[in-house]
Order: sequence, then C-alpha cells, then structure tokens
Amino acid sequence: MNTRDREDTLTLELLEEIGRRSDVSQRHLARRLGVALGLANSYLRCCVRKGYVKIQQAPANRYLYYLTPIGFAEKARLTGRYLQVSFDFYRRAAASCDAAFDACAAPGEGRVLLGGVSELAEIASLRAAERGWMIVGTYDSRAERERFLGRPVWREPAGIGTHDVRLLTNLADPAGCRERLGALRPAAPLLIPDILPVAGIPPSGD
Repeated sequence: MNTRDREDTLTLELLEEIGRRSDVSQRHLARRLGVALGLANSYLRCCVRKGYVKIQQAPANRYLYYLTPIGFAEKARLTGRYLQVSFDFYRRAAASCDAAFDACAAPGEGRVLLGGVSELAEIASLRAAERGWMIVGTYDSRAERERFLGRPVWREPAGIGTHDVRLLTNLADPAGCRERLGALRPAAPLLIPDILPVAGIPPSGD
C-alpha cells in the first residue's frame, strides 16, 4: 500500500467511524485506525479543515463530530476508490502468490506456514487451497489473535506445526518477518511473493 492509499484508507475509516457515532473520542478513533493518538488527531483536524467534519461542543467538555454534506460525498468517493484499489490488490496479490508457489521446485510440498496475519495471507490461503495445499497456521510475533483462517497463530517459534514451505505474507514488516521465518529450525523453503518490497532477496541462510 503506497502513502496515498494509506492516507485515503485512514481518512475513510475516520469518516465511517464518525458517521456511525457522533460522540466518538479521539482515543477511540486512534484505536479504530490503529495509529497513535497524535496522528488520529492530525487526520481529524485535516478533515475539519477540509470541511468534511463539523465539531459541536457538548456538556462536560466533550465534543460531538458530524459529517457535513461534503464529508458524505468524500466518504462515498473514498469508498469507491477503496473498492477499486482492493480489487486491483487482490488480482496482483493472487498472481504473485501463484508465481511464488510455482517457483517452489522441491518435492512433497503440501503444508504451508504463513508468515504474517494480513489480507495477503487470506489471498494466499485461497490460492494454496486451489492446489490442494494445506495452511497449517500463521507465524506472526505481533499478532493479537490466537487463530486466523481457522488455524493457530504462533507468536513464538515454539510449537509451530510441521510444514513443508513458508510463505511470507507480512505487509507491515515484511523484511523483519522474513528474517524471523528464515531463522526457524528445521529449515524449510521460504517463498516470497514479488508483490512484497523484499521480493528477490534470498532468505538468510539459503
């Protein structure tokens, strides 16, 4: 996701959240957007400045936020763009995962360990299923959930299920996750979809 896509996505999420409830706090917005409080405040002020959001003071030093007609129009525009970008990402990610699977020449593949909870991992699981390969789970040191795609999520190497290949699917920190996957023992082929910025860099130890 490039800078513009991320900014549009965060703005859309902010407008959607304000559209759902006018008494939302900036701290709640920060949690919903997954960003620091200061950054959430910056996006909110930007939306107010552009006329997307109107602020009304409420009792007890609280504030209510409302979408303006311009804000509703911008939310609709960003929703349309998000769907377009999402479809394009799915198409490119699916082709990238297929190419990574095709490049794995070692015999006997069938059990795949995903490296990172993400939209890319969801797409990879679908492409793997079409080949009859099984996702054993996901290794993600920063994951908050215990299960993903109906399979376990491991935050530590201990206990990771037996697998034949590893597929890097971390969108937030692909380089760091690549190193962690490459350090797992026993070794297994590490596949890197070329949609990721670390594509083309062989895993350490190979």
